[in-house]
Amino acid sequence: HPASFYYAYLLSHQEVPVYLLDTNLPENSEADRSLTDTLYGGDPRYRLCQEVVLGMGGAMLLAQLHPGTPLQHHINEGHASLLILSLLERRLGGERVPTVEDIEAVARQCIFTTHTPVPAGHDAFPADLARGILGGRIAGLLDAAELWHDGKLNMTYLALRCSRFINAVAHRHKEVSQEMFPGFPMSAVTNGVHAVTWTSDPMRELFDRFVPEWRRDNFFLRHACTIPLDEIREAHSRAKRGLLDEVVQRTGVQLDPKAFTIGFARRATPYKRADLLFTDLDRLRAIAKHTGPLQIVYGGKAHPRDGNGRDIIKRIFDASHQLGAAVRVVYLENYDMSLGRVLTSGCDVWLNNPIPPLEASGTSGMKAALNGVPSFSVLDGWWIEGCHEGTTGWGIGGDRERPRDPSGDATDLYEKLERIILPMFYGLPYAYAEVMRNAIAVNGAYFNTQRMVLQYAYNAYFVEAPLAARPEGAAVSS
Repeated sequence: HPASFYYAYLLSHQEVPVYLLDTNLPENSEADRSLTDTLYGGDPRYRLCQEVVLGMGGAMLLAQLHPGTPLQHHINEGHASLLILSLLERRLGGERVPTVEDIEAVARQCIFTTHTPVPAGHDAFPADLARGILGGRIAGLLDAAELWHDGKLNMTYLALRCSRFINAVAHRHKEVSQEMFPGFPMSAVTNGVHAVTWTSDPMRELFDRFVPEWRRDNFFLRHACTIPLDEIREAHSRAKRGLLDEVVQRTGVQLDPKAFTIGFARRATPYKRADLLFTDLDRLRAIAKHTGPLQIVYGGKAHPRDGNGRDIIKRIFDASHQLGAAVRVVYLENYDMSLGRVLTSGCDVWLNNPIPPLEASGTSGMKAALNGVPSFSVLDGWWIEGCHEGTTGWGIGGDRERPRDPSGDATDLYEKLERIILPMFYGLPYAYAEVMRNAIAVNGAYFNTQRMVLQYAYNAYFVEAPLAARPEGAAVSS
């Protein structure tokens, strides 16, 4: 419906209110006051209490802000799924047991996006713990509606069973999610990033001159294919200087502005494989010596309780010491949004090499593309859609066939770096600049939030989609 697109357009051009729920209030008990202190912290009891605050507290807040207004609730990951029980309780008025019609009425108000194939992202709590925290009335709703899963309160399954539209965050992720949750029909809306926020100042100025409509309508970045290559090179050179200045300010290390610079910034956790590049240090030294100078800029934090993540960072520092001047490696601490913007715009290629199929989508490569930085990434998540080999960047790990063996990814990484990417960068600089320009025109124009919001509007928010089918035995009796 045209009105849907108009409303989505308005959403993408206006500030949207964000409400933060905080339990640190004098009238609360000491235990309750600490519930919003730590993200992903504490034991299962602490975690479930947090999800009560988020889901049920969030539903109550929205009801007070919009009294009497029918709302669509978009549940991002299962952590907020308890809002479903609030909606169900409100509908029943505390006077009767739920019917199939009640569940379907609640489902018509809910949209669910699953964000990760990693098991740790799908919370499940023992039934005894859930009964003790939720209380008899809410636990009774779970009983009557048969919303337990394998004897537990599984937040993902609660959302799957009580949502009218379910989607993954990339088309490959849809396939993976469909295998994880058979019986629940999946759609896919690939993630996007906010173009103006993540584009560097030099690139903004360039787009303003050559594609002035891009801020209003990101799809106009398609016309970046007409920007002269020298202009692309000059704007990127300025962004690269900004990154190298940031490196000096933070570490005191002066990197070479002419050297090929690899950027990598992720949460430090094993499946992201931040240290894959250092699988064979001798091979890396040889590539830098015989093909062209290399330097690598890292960023990203480990979860405080993730010892394996901290070990990965330590291995990167160890590799940096062993490589010395042969391959300069710097790790920028205190990674945040502002540093991410500098990193994704200032490097010459953006590296991403998680173990497939664990990358649901990924967005950092989208930010890089907006700045004319090609991706060099495993064919997983969004990159399966964005990778046009040698045109917008390069894939790691062979073809797109599944299942695949990730053990050869390091070899493939070295092969392409040595035989394709570095020779192009140093020997055919304008061919490399053409890949940069294609990254903007093909990927930057598409993998942005304007397109994403429009797809949600057209496919989920303003469409009366059929209710997601529940597997046999998952629905209540009339």
